[in-house]
Amino acid sequence: MTAASDSSLFPQVPDSADAVLDGLDPEQREVATALRGPVCVLAGAGTGKTRAITHRIAYGVRSGVMQPASVLAVTFTARAAGEMRGRLRQLGAGGVQARTFHSAALRQLQFFWPKAVGGEVPRLLERKVQVVAEAAARCRVRLDRAELREVTGEIEWSKVTQTVPADYPAALVKAGRAAPRDAAEVGQIYTMYEQLKRERGVIDFEDVLLLTVGVLQDRHDIAEQVRAQYQHFVVDEYQDVSPLQQRLLELWLGERDSLCVVGDPGQTIYSFTGATPDHLLNFRTRHPGATLVKLVRDYRSTPQVVHLANGVLAQASGRAAEHRLELVSQRAPGPEPVFVEYADEPAEAEGVARRVRELIASGVSAGEIAVLFRINAQSEVYEQALADAGVPYLLRGAERFFERPEVREAGVALRSAARFGGNDALLDDAVDVPSQVRAVLSTKGWTSRPPEGSGAVRDRWESLAALMRLAEDFARARPGASLADLVAELDERARAQHAPTVEGVTLASLHAAKGLEWDAVFLVGLTEGMMPISHATSDAEVEEERRLLYVGVTRAREHLGLSWSLARSPGGRASRRPSRFLNGLRPGGGGVARRAAGAAAGGVERGAGGASGGFRRRDRKPARCRVCGRTLTDAGEMKLMRCEDCPSELDEGLYERLRDWRAEQAARLSQPAYCVFTDKTLMAIAEAVPESAGELAQISGVGRRKLDRFGVEVLALCAGQELGEGGTDGLGEGSGEVREDAAENSSEK
Repeated sequence: MTAASDSSLFPQVPDSADAVLDGLDPEQREVATALRGPVCVLAGAGTGKTRAITHRIAYGVRSGVMQPASVLAVTFTARAAGEMRGRLRQLGAGGVQARTFHSAALRQLQFFWPKAVGGEVPRLLERKVQVVAEAAARCRVRLDRAELREVTGEIEWSKVTQTVPADYPAALVKAGRAAPRDAAEVGQIYTMYEQLKRERGVIDFEDVLLLTVGVLQDRHDIAEQVRAQYQHFVVDEYQDVSPLQQRLLELWLGERDSLCVVGDPGQTIYSFTGATPDHLLNFRTRHPGATLVKLVRDYRSTPQVVHLANGVLAQASGRAAEHRLELVSQRAPGPEPVFVEYADEPAEAEGVARRVRELIASGVSAGEIAVLFRINAQSEVYEQALADAGVPYLLRGAERFFERPEVREAGVALRSAARFGGNDALLDDAVDVPSQVRAVLSTKGWTSRPPEGSGAVRDRWESLAALMRLAEDFARARPGASLADLVAELDERARAQHAPTVEGVTLASLHAAKGLEWDAVFLVGLTEGMMPISHATSDAEVEEERRLLYVGVTRAREHLGLSWSLARSPGGRASRRPSRFLNGLRPGGGGVARRAAGAAAGGVERGAGGASGGFRRRDRKPARCRVCGRTLTDAGEMKLMRCEDCPSELDEGLYERLRDWRAEQAARLSQPAYCVFTDKTLMAIAEAVPESAGELAQISGVGRRKLDRFGVEVLALCAGQELGEGGTDGLGEGSGEVREDAAENSSEK
């Protein structure tokens, strides 16, 4: 089978519909050929989900089942939509609409607005935050920059969950969500924001979805026109769908069921924006006859990385965990993940930078290396360490530390205090550099205790807290230094990290890394309070943090480093503890936890999903070594239920008796010995020494037919009994059925 991505930059367009299927693995092929009825694809990280669904669309188009213009594929980012369109063109399926939810809705709104409402569509608001700021001012509520971003986010969350301003406080409580300000104040700002938009005749991005839903609900003629145009729907990253997007999808579909969704509940990490995996997990409740395909062959990562990823989710709980996917790597073995404990944060950053340099020296491109952290405020120490090591880097999803607005504002205030501090009453009681910095930063939003909740307010506080820690470290390293010396140090650090880079090591938060991959990944700062983050207090929030770590692990193709530090600064108290998520995974932690109930193997299920709406579990599950817990893929090891090099508890006397007995049965049946039981199956029996038919049936290679024919005698041998000549009655019946297992067993002779 091929990997999940095309090897050629300009692949040749397949010359037929059947040629579209070439190179797909069995489960991907099931997705591609399942063109009728609802289809749900549970696709693990690195399993080729985009490949599967684009080949499905292309196969449908090339075989004549779908017309290109009748297909609408939706995803969540313009980048993903562009990639999908490019792949479809390469497969000979140009003309298919692949768009984000917002882009598809906006096109429909612009086309139908004159007919539904009259006139032109209201102008789209480009900078929502400015109107939110004005709304707050009219409500006489003062918001700093961080609070403004946070309140804007609350308005967006309210709209995608279809919460009107009057219901915001109650919805907040129901969702267990922490507001950046008093809930009543946020509700007032939300109300005023909507009023200002109406006065100015503008709409925001959430309104695009809301208005499209409104038009399709109120105008059945328009809804039918849309449904006549689009008859087949594909939704990528379905675990991230919001209630509003799900409602729009339902209106597009109408009473039809030509829908294919793909997602992974194990990668649900955006619930704070209104996304929910419930639509994915409930798919077979709404569509009882749906085909379910599970993609678990991981083409991205080595077996060592995949094994660790499986271990991260093995200890998960909650509904998403019940349907987790157990990945099986398709790549050659690579290096083991490296777990490193450091004394303090600077030592951790320097250690990671040193390892990055070693990888680059060994031939790994800097652009194929990433350092991932939980929050953006953690980046500064890694920016500094990489700059000191002469390693180019770039930040993804955030400004460089010294370019962040709150850091720049703090720098201006510190520079002013250093210059005119003698005339500033604010510094009268400050006796040293840390107390001076503390006094200045307190005017910019820093407090000794972090704010509750997450988001922009917390990010701003973390940035200022990082400056505060830097000042304390600086003062310890240079006891006689002044505030002006600290400002000079900050300026020097900022200049050193402003050098433009074309290619470099990626520094990114775990959220910003979603959908990306690198040859080498370093997951840093894995301590309690950071992973999981301190404000994740409910069980659901902690489980989302675990999934965030899982996303980080699955970004790595080959090299994976996980690290943490026991203290914040050199010489500090070693009070930190490694993340609870590493329990049972790191060396000395007791081995990988046992497989959680409900972990899904790859495969296909058709038919009714059952009233409960859960995904039906398969009897065949990925085998795990009963000694070390590693996922087994070798057929012989799967028979033994252990790795070849793990300790054996073989009863050699029983094994020899079983071999003698097998030879007699093979002679009577005129079959090769392995058609009765393979050597590996006999070894597994001699190791397990089953005492009942149920225990014997659990051994790989002992199917129902063999249990019925040979079970009584095998159990008698295990119990130490002597068998009479010829064995039990009826052993010779159905000898032809034994041949059915010969092909499977012959590979293990």
